[in-house]
Amino acid sequence: MIFSSWKPSSPPPLLILFLLILDGLQLALSQLTEKSNSTTSNPPTFAASNSTSSPRDSIVMNATFQDVVWGCGAGLDPAYRYLCDRHAVWGLVLEAVASLGFLLSAGLLLGLLLWALCTCHKRNKRSGLGGMLASMTLFLLATAGLFALTFAFIIRLTPQTCPVRLFLFGVLFSLALSCLLAHGMALLGLAAAQGWGEPALALGLFAVQVVIAAEWLLVTLVRDQRPCEYSQDDFVMLQIYVLCLLAAGLLLSLHCVCRSCRSYGYTGGTGRWQGRNQAAMLFVTLLLSAAIWVVWITMVTWGNSRIGQRPRWDDPVLSVALVANGWVFLLGHGLTRVTLLCQEEAQAKEGPLSFAGWTSPNADIPGLGSKKEGQENGSFENDGGVGKGREPVLRSPYESGFSMSEIDPERDYTIPRPQTTNTSQPYGQYYTHSFNN
Repeated sequence: MIFSSWKPSSPPPLLILFLLILDGLQLALSQLTEKSNSTTSNPPTFAASNSTSSPRDSIVMNATFQDVVWGCGAGLDPAYRYLCDRHAVWGLVLEAVASLGFLLSAGLLLGLLLWALCTCHKRNKRSGLGGMLASMTLFLLATAGLFALTFAFIIRLTPQTCPVRLFLFGVLFSLALSCLLAHGMALLGLAAAQGWGEPALALGLFAVQVVIAAEWLLVTLVRDQRPCEYSQDDFVMLQIYVLCLLAAGLLLSLHCVCRSCRSYGYTGGTGRWQGRNQAAMLFVTLLLSAAIWVVWITMVTWGNSRIGQRPRWDDPVLSVALVANGWVFLLGHGLTRVTLLCQEEAQAKEGPLSFAGWTSPNADIPGLGSKKEGQENGSFENDGGVGKGREPVLRSPYESGFSMSEIDPERDYTIPRPQTTNTSQPYGQYYTHSFNN
């Protein structure tokens, strides 16, 4: 067993070195065996129950470093094993992906706040800017929190991580989905979701899940004085309100895609095509989120026990769900709205169109391109000289320089009419008679 567990990179050149290493391995094995026996005689009292009321994660909670963990220190608590264990690759991969998502969300949030401070300092009058920034701040905070919560599921279930999991999982998802639902209402043109109404509506929807999660923890930990024990079915039941928010947002975004939605911006302008794009991205984001939720709920309540991986795969499945949904939120809605905000800022800096220096195509024609005042236009000539021996000059209001007094009454201004020469046709005599007369 000793030789099989020990795989040196290169064989020792000297026999004495081999004997020293063998002696050290035997000493380490004896110490680990004594530590394992002491832990088995005094098992930890904390455990969470599964759906059959048996202790959940009994293997996880009672596990110790019986083998040397590759990548972790010798004195590391077994609860943090998956943060550094190179044999359990899922923990390292999720840790890296969650860290990247958290940094990107925090960077977007910090950049958005700095941009808002600079913009509000230069231009104070921006309709809807405060509400949009508040809603985006709440959404990015929730997204960054989801990435950070992943570490609570990579770390094993302990009395410290249990309340964090139960409370923050539903609360952070409800905040993100409330922001998406409020934005969908704003795209539909509801007055309650315009401007500062969007973050206010998101906070109101978010507060319901806070009350639900806090009440469950208070009843369990404070009133009943019980340890933080829960089954996977209880964990899913705590997310019913979050599922309602997800379903409502999905239906609302679908309705917004099917009808003509208009996007509102802090510059005051609206765009039908831009609103349709926002609604489409909102629908795709919520649709992918719904697919992720269906998968992880199915796995933790039925799939893991079906394939015989019940306590072992529960935490990895929830960790993957958190990271995947966090990236869907960040790419589908966070970056989209930040890009829209930058586009609106670019349009606002262009300013209104200036027609200074433009000339008419008829500017070279005399009397057409020249600018005339009211007194130079003959159509607006007043009757100031009527009582002083001057005849009023009548001008046509449609053509400049044409006077009614210039018409000669002796000339014939009638329109020529055609005359027929075919007298054999019916009514020919009538036409000939009428035209001749």
